[in-house]
Amino acid sequence: MKKNDVSRRHFVGGAAAALGTLAIAPELASARDREAAARGIRRVPGGAPMLRMFDEVEEYDALAHLSSNENPFGPSDKALEAMNYAFKYSMRYGYPDNDVHEKIAAAHGVDRDQLLMGAGSGEILEVVGLTYLGHGKKVIGVEPSYGSVYRHASGIDADTVLLPLEDDHRQNIQRMVDATNRNYRDVGFVYVCNPNNPTGVCITADEIAYLLDNIPEDVPVLIDEAYHHFVEDPEYEESIKYVTEGRKVIIARTFSKIYGMAAMRIGFAIAPPDMIQEMSAYSTGSVNALARWGGVAAMEDVEAQQKMLAHNKHWREQTRADLASLGFESIPSQTNFFMVNLGREVAPVRRAFRERLVAVGRDFPPMLDHLRVSIGTEEEMGRFMNAFEDILKTPVMSSRGG
Repeated sequence: MKKNDVSRRHFVGGAAAALGTLAIAPELASARDREAAARGIRRVPGGAPMLRMFDEVEEYDALAHLSSNENPFGPSDKALEAMNYAFKYSMRYGYPDNDVHEKIAAAHGVDRDQLLMGAGSGEILEVVGLTYLGHGKKVIGVEPSYGSVYRHASGIDADTVLLPLEDDHRQNIQRMVDATNRNYRDVGFVYVCNPNNPTGVCITADEIAYLLDNIPEDVPVLIDEAYHHFVEDPEYEESIKYVTEGRKVIIARTFSKIYGMAAMRIGFAIAPPDMIQEMSAYSTGSVNALARWGGVAAMEDVEAQQKMLAHNKHWREQTRADLASLGFESIPSQTNFFMVNLGREVAPVRRAFRERLVAVGRDFPPMLDHLRVSIGTEEEMGRFMNAFEDILKTPVMSSRGG
């Protein structure tokens, strides 16, 4: 039996012991609900569609999971070993947390008071909304982008100013600057997803600098860097330096993507200390023991990250080439997903994929003719291509109006 099999079996076998720890989060979340209600805020649930529970375990396990931009291999062996170790703290509150705050801060060149942890970057995005929106405040962003921020805004009496993408699917920074300055007194924050989800297209370092230099310095800018590990574009640059310079910038990151820990729910924000203090009032601190220990190990396991990056690049580009050979153009991507232009409505196509036990991305208005495809295992990508070629031959693929 392989070492990998042993570690994963031990991890699964001990999972029940962690339920006590994991069950704490809903209680903390309801406390946050009460806090929001006290401010006249109504929280709206949101997130990736695959976050909902499936009625049938067999159905879920049989799917090719190409819908939520996950790491198809899960946590590395070192991360699993660390989580196995942390099981012994499942019944405790004040357990050793493997110095997770200090290690994450050190790995990113920031101080401890510039870091806020959350149950995935989803909680971080929500906390930013609770802190800086509400009562008519506006978030400036583009559409399509990661919609969680906009859904939260709609639930806390905030408005959204959504700008269209360019024809080449890039975010128009000048429009973002103009919209921010035009709405200055009502802007809660500017949201930038970089690389953007669902297009996989980056904003360059020069564009980020231009944005920050041409809007009022007291307007917060939330930069969602969930997919930064995957970027190879030489014109891209991570934006943490703006935090260390004292700019009003919040960086959101997650362990759900390259680290393969989506179900463990761990993410963090990097921001100036005063902003971290403001956001802490709305944070539950609900990252569990297994996620803390596993997160540190995953972050330090560079070899596993490199293997995932190589796998992702190979199958992303191979699949894009296969689709091109069938006459379908896709958007060049710097992430672990890409979008392919079907030239027709995506919704019936997605249902046809599901009938073949392949889960693909949801609708992303207004790009309703583009299908987002996450990169899975070699077997899953083969199933995707087989289903794609099969569906092309069926009536469900007929284009609109004909």
